[in-house]
Amino acid sequence: MENIQDKVIIITGASSGIGQATALLLGKYGAKVVLAARREERLKAIAEQIQQIGGSAVYVKTDVVSVTEMRKLADYAIQQFGQIDVLINNAGIMPLSYIHELKIHEWDNMVDVNIKGVLYGIAAVLPKMREQKSGHIITVSSVSGYRVDPTAAVYSGTKFAVRAISEGVRQEEGPTSNIRTTIVSPGVTSTELTESITNDEIKGWVDQMSHFAISPDSIARAIAFAINEPANTSVNEMIVRPTLQPS
Repeated sequence: MENIQDKVIIITGASSGIGQATALLLGKYGAKVVLAARREERLKAIAEQIQQIGGSAVYVKTDVVSVTEMRKLADYAIQQFGQIDVLINNAGIMPLSYIHELKIHEWDNMVDVNIKGVLYGIAAVLPKMREQKSGHIITVSSVSGYRVDPTAAVYSGTKFAVRAISEGVRQEEGPTSNIRTTIVSPGVTSTELTESITNDEIKGWVDQMSHFAISPDSIARAIAFAINEPANTSVNEMIVRPTLQPS
């Protein structure tokens, strides 16, 4: 993983799950990791863990739904390390529900975190990446970005959206600014994502799939693979499912 060494990598949603696993792996490979999430104590503990294995990590308490906080995050990365090589848009929520339940507040939160949070991350790092004429924007999407299931209409809508956004950035910025884009779409993965489901019936059958869920480490390795490819190679989309997952 020689191409990861010394890269400055911002990770949102870094306090648990895929974000945490990715931070630990990239720190092990020698990246300079900038951790972002709302749970500051968790960020501090993960940064210390990375430092204990000889890695470099700093953290900023950040809410991705705030464009101001995302800009401050990018500015902090530049102040600390002088550049931004990779942004990993990992923060996301999944409060599944049937449309007829009209959980409009949950719809709004999904749009804010899953779509606006990605856009605000892009807005925060793009000026520096364009100035550098290099960069890599990675967004953690979902298999739900390729299909729609009952209870997942709004969630899938947000994940279809970020795939479109990522493809737009690729077309606009790849040829002119050498900026790469990657969508990584996990299947069932052992994370805290299901904790936001407020319908007990839905949460129950989603939790039943945990017996074949894969580790966040599997997604972290996929992300590392995409980053490690040479600058002239852009891994644009990856789906990583449990072998036993039927769809």
